[in-house]
Amino acid sequence: MHQTVPLYLRMLRLLRDEGAISRAELADKLAVPRPRLLAELERLVATGYVAEAGMAASRGGRRSTLVELNPHLRFAAVDLGASSIDVEVTNGRLEPVTAYAEPADIRTGPRAILQRVNELLAKAKSDGAYERLDAIGIGVPGPVSFRDGVPVSPPIMPGWDRFPVREFLTREHGCPAVVDNDVNIMAIGERHGGVAHSVDDFLFVKIGTGIGCGIHLFGEVYRGTDGCAGDIGHIQVDSHGPVCSCGNVGCLEAMFSGAALAREAAAAARSGASPALAERLASSGAVTARDVAEGASEGDITCIKLIRDGGRRLGGVLASLVSFANPSMIVIGGGLAQLGHILLAEIRSVVYRRSLPLATGNLPVVLSELGPRAGVTGAAVLASDVAFEQAAS
Repeated sequence: MHQTVPLYLRMLRLLRDEGAISRAELADKLAVPRPRLLAELERLVATGYVAEAGMAASRGGRRSTLVELNPHLRFAAVDLGASSIDVEVTNGRLEPVTAYAEPADIRTGPRAILQRVNELLAKAKSDGAYERLDAIGIGVPGPVSFRDGVPVSPPIMPGWDRFPVREFLTREHGCPAVVDNDVNIMAIGERHGGVAHSVDDFLFVKIGTGIGCGIHLFGEVYRGTDGCAGDIGHIQVDSHGPVCSCGNVGCLEAMFSGAALAREAAAAARSGASPALAERLASSGAVTARDVAEGASEGDITCIKLIRDGGRRLGGVLASLVSFANPSMIVIGGGLAQLGHILLAEIRSVVYRRSLPLATGNLPVVLSELGPRAGVTGAAVLASDVAFEQAAS
């Protein structure tokens, strides 16, 4: 991929991912002649992206000067879920400087939600986390036109269709912004700092209020022509199933997601099929996916069956994707990853049984290492990339 990525961008990403490094080592790692590297570095120091950072350890001759990303660089990373807002402000190395998380309802619309994001960022500024932002990355729980920076007909986000999210944030904060689908930013985050750190081809499956799949191929997210690649929640798994939020019938998301699991759990509690869920319904008036996870860990047969049924349906869809894309890893994340090893065992069982042996011989199916931080981590990576691209000008 190096021949297609400009030198300045490779240099900035290396400093982001590895920290302070000597000029000599930088030239070695990037395999470029010293004069060319030094000219590029000089330009990046002049534009404020790179700073000197003291002397390197001696390599036998004259000691080289260390260079690093400017310590004043700041990126805002925002992960919007169906029912949550997570915001982090990071430094150039994507280490969190400050973070906020709170419940929110995405259905209240873009102005209310983005205004709250602005308030949280204003709080971070007043608390001293930054003087100015260099870029903002944001993920939303629905299809996104990455090129235009707008959500497109998102099923669970009424009022957000074609809302100019990127333009709104850029205008408000005076810096570039980038908008992506929430599962894509989770995949990017897991690639940057999680279990898929050294994997170029993998699928990141988010199971939460909805279900989506981040497709990472050749070291980059594959978004498709219009930005809706990986929308596996709307693959039909039962032609007689319930109506989905998208208007079709029997979608994976309608059969197995946070909302679907809560619906099935409530029915099991009311019918008395699950004593564990009946008890939780009586005490709190509602049951959630967490209640199902706890019931399963206590050995409740119905809770275990609900998780296995969901894992079997998801595993069937993933088996088809494995045969189609031949990834080298599948990572499971999102809120329902808390269903843990019963879910994981069922998914693995179906994927390994239904896919070709050649495709699954070396295919780990694992839980996300970053958990709830996968989204903000990926949003920070995207923010840094869009900021670094400005360094060309």
